[in-house]
Amino acid sequence: MSGVFNPEKILAKYPQSLPRYTSYPPANHFQPAGGRDLREAFIAAVNGADAVSAYIHIPYCDRLCWFCGCHTKQTLRYDPVRSYVSSLIDEIALWKGKLTRKPRLSRLHLGGGSPSLLQPDDLKRLREALDTAFVIDGGTEISIELDPSDIKEGSIPALLAFGMTRASIGVQDFDPVVQAAINRPQGYDVTRDLVEQLRAAGVKSINIDALYGLPLQTMERLTKTISQVIEIAPDRIALFGYAHVPWLKTHQRMIKDEDLPDSRERYAQARMAAKMIADAGYEALGIDHFALPSDTLAIAANEGRLNRNFQGYTDDQADILLPLGPSSIGRFADGYVQNEPATGQYNAKVAAGEIPFTRGIGLSADDKMRAWVIERLMCDYSFCLSELAERFGHRSQGLVELAERIAHDDRDGLCEVSDGLFKIEPDAWPFARIIASRFDAWLELAPRQYSKAV
Repeated sequence: MSGVFNPEKILAKYPQSLPRYTSYPPANHFQPAGGRDLREAFIAAVNGADAVSAYIHIPYCDRLCWFCGCHTKQTLRYDPVRSYVSSLIDEIALWKGKLTRKPRLSRLHLGGGSPSLLQPDDLKRLREALDTAFVIDGGTEISIELDPSDIKEGSIPALLAFGMTRASIGVQDFDPVVQAAINRPQGYDVTRDLVEQLRAAGVKSINIDALYGLPLQTMERLTKTISQVIEIAPDRIALFGYAHVPWLKTHQRMIKDEDLPDSRERYAQARMAAKMIADAGYEALGIDHFALPSDTLAIAANEGRLNRNFQGYTDDQADILLPLGPSSIGRFADGYVQNEPATGQYNAKVAAGEIPFTRGIGLSADDKMRAWVIERLMCDYSFCLSELAERFGHRSQGLVELAERIAHDDRDGLCEVSDGLFKIEPDAWPFARIIASRFDAWLELAPRQYSKAV
């Protein structure tokens, strides 16, 4: 029974920090030996798949941005990066030895850190190693995260030779005051020029990441940044809320708490920026992505094929995500696995001939049901009660009753059950994580601080 929607009341009433639900259960519930326990089952799943996706983590940057929540380290020398690429190649060789045939890669994503640090010869030998273990063809989407400050003469031809089909460029905020507060200098002209070079070179898909909730970020500063992002006209825009977790990422202690906007200011920033992007002709996808109507991500969303993983929203339909590199997380039907996060220990495990899984978690039948519900809420803001029953049979009855109870008891205008659908009300879409958390059976089992819910 939906009530009157009041954003300020909701912000005051519900938890201010919640999981981002890029997986269910969230990664903080992964067990210390879970990755090793699931190793053989994961390998068997890869061997049984016609196509898989892969994520390669590059854990190095030449500058440490204070806002960053990724697993990375700063290096002013290239030697550690080159040595690390050799470990990656050895890990790929380990997988080749475990596989009974070469599966096709449907998606390959290089993230970091800064994958654009990789020099042309290392990109070449990394691609050659991938080709020995996997089939990479014209249907493989290869996306690479780029830092404009890393792009040198010869970088773009090397990225194209590697096979890059989509470039992902982090902007965060173009305002110099905000950039100084997060140690991320990056001019608008440099970013625009890189996008123009990529398009001239034939890169057909470009996405830009922008952040709200940053230190010293005001509505005026964010408005200007979003206007500049729209001027660049990327195919996709990701509008993330800055995740301030200094208890996990100690370098974030360089950011003063008093410089951060509060929850009400964050909400206002998010709504303003989202409206600007939508008014510019982009379609809103999930809680924080936007795409031009012609983009494959928008098409997937309109066809009910939008999914969510550790890189955000995707149209990837592969059931298996293969993790390569330290801290990378893999996914298959029966669970999640994570590689050793410490680069030195990862290198040592690979050198010893060991697939470097450490943490992980197997999924129960109940986990799989709740994971499906939460992913649909995060992607579509709704799920079909009859489809839930068809997918999971009699086990789903308790979850159907929970959904009906949540909707019946709602007094905040957040959700309803109508025409067989559990739906988050359009005004409440920014609070999707709050509704998703009502279906999270793990949430109170390991209480911890998460990033801001909005």
